[in-house]
Amino acid sequence: MNDRDAREAGAASVEARRSVPTAAPKPAEESRQNMMVRYLQAMASHAHTEEPSPPARTMTGTARHDVTRPATIADLQISHIAKRTATGVAPDTPFADVARMLAREQLGAVPVVDADRRVVGVVAESDLLARAVALTSADEHTGALDKLLGRRSRGLGAGVTAATLMSTPALTVHPWTPVVEAARTAARSRIRQVYVIDHKGRLVGVVSRSELLHALVRDDAAIRAEVISHVLRDELKIDPGSVHVQVQHGVVVLTGSLDVDLVPRLTDAVAHIPDVLEVADHLTAV
Repeated sequence: MNDRDAREAGAASVEARRSVPTAAPKPAEESRQNMMVRYLQAMASHAHTEEPSPPARTMTGTARHDVTRPATIADLQISHIAKRTATGVAPDTPFADVARMLAREQLGAVPVVDADRRVVGVVAESDLLARAVALTSADEHTGALDKLLGRRSRGLGAGVTAATLMSTPALTVHPWTPVVEAARTAARSRIRQVYVIDHKGRLVGVVSRSELLHALVRDDAAIRAEVISHVLRDELKIDPGSVHVQVQHGVVVLTGSLDVDLVPRLTDAVAHIPDVLEVADHLTAV
């Protein structure tokens, strides 16, 4: 091989290496993408969900978690998933105390509540950062003059309180608000947390975007259980032992032997489950 052939071979080798992907998609990333697709599908399936009137019994004092999950996503309410209480700050809480609380609790935001625990606003990390930058810039201009005049520094954020930092109104939901509606509102507002209030506007809990997402997207085991118990046994009166059901990332695989008239009914019923992305029909019609 002469020098020219060697150069061409080397160039071809380099080009070939460039054309090969350096890393395959990570399973975790693929799982997140699948979950997001299933979330969007659930949202689209219930685009016209209306918020019902509040029930006679509401959450008071603390957020409660109802272990009885409704049969459908449309019936799922905030009271079914709210597990965490929320701590608010008073309107006169100093800048530094709010910042320390967010850092200590690792929160993205904190609600501002009045003496009756009614939510009047919310302070987010972005609000604190914006004010910190503004105050730091101001200190750079006034610091030299203060030193010349013998003034003592008041400290970063002195005089700034939660009331001057907060955004209003805070995004809130009631315990009886449908999860679909709360998720849609949170997505439009691009916020990370939604605060739960009772019928008097008092703070009782908080739910995050991730909690709303997981509530709307059931895992594969839950989908399989619904196919077996609700679709096969209850709706179509089919012996679950005659059909093998496997679910992976929202794709339902059906295998087994079944009456020819029941095959399309089964696949159609499974396809209409909100969390199902696809139905793989491997059934044998008899």
